[in-house]
Amino acid sequence: MDAVRTRSPADLELADETFMSAAELGAYTAKLKAAKAMKALKAEDHASQARAELIKTLSKTIELTPEKVQEITRPLLHKLRVAAEQGKNELLVMRFPNAMCTDSGRAINNAEADWPDTLTGRPRQAYEFWRERLRPLGYGLSAMIVDWPDGMPGDVGFFLTWEKLHV
Repeated sequence: MDAVRTRSPADLELADETFMSAAELGAYTAKLKAAKAMKALKAEDHASQARAELIKTLSKTIELTPEKVQEITRPLLHKLRVAAEQGKNELLVMRFPNAMCTDSGRAINNAEADWPDTLTGRPRQAYEFWRERLRPLGYGLSAMIVDWPDGMPGDVGFFLTWEKLHV
C-alpha cells in the first residue's frame, strides 16, 4: 500500500504537475461519483416519502363547510382573474399522483368518458366540486397526465377551462 505523501502549500499550485497523481485523480473522481449517487439516492428516497405522505393526505376527504368552500374559492377566483388578464383560458387547479386513480390514470390518459369514476379521495371531491358548483357557471374541467417519469404516466393535472370571447 502506498503511503500518502503530504505536500507543502507550494507544491499544490495549479500549474504544478505534482498537484495530483493519476491514481489520486481517479480516487477523487470515484469519490465524486459515489457522493453524487448517494445524493441522488437520498433525494429519490425523500421524494418517495413525500409522495407517500401526499397520497395519504389526499386520500382523506375534507368536510366542505361554507367556511371551507370560501377558503377554496377566494384564492381560486384570484388565480382565475390573473390567468384571464394574461389572456389564458385555462388554469391548472390541482395536481396529484396517479395513484389517486383506481387505474393509475389509464382512463384519463386515454380520454375515456368514465375517467371521473376512477378518482378517489380529494381528487374525487375536487371533481364533484367542479361538477356541482363550477360547471353550472360555465367552467369546463379537463384532466390529463402532466408528467411521464421513466416513460410511464405520472401526476394528473386538473385544468379549469373557460371560453375566450373574441371582441
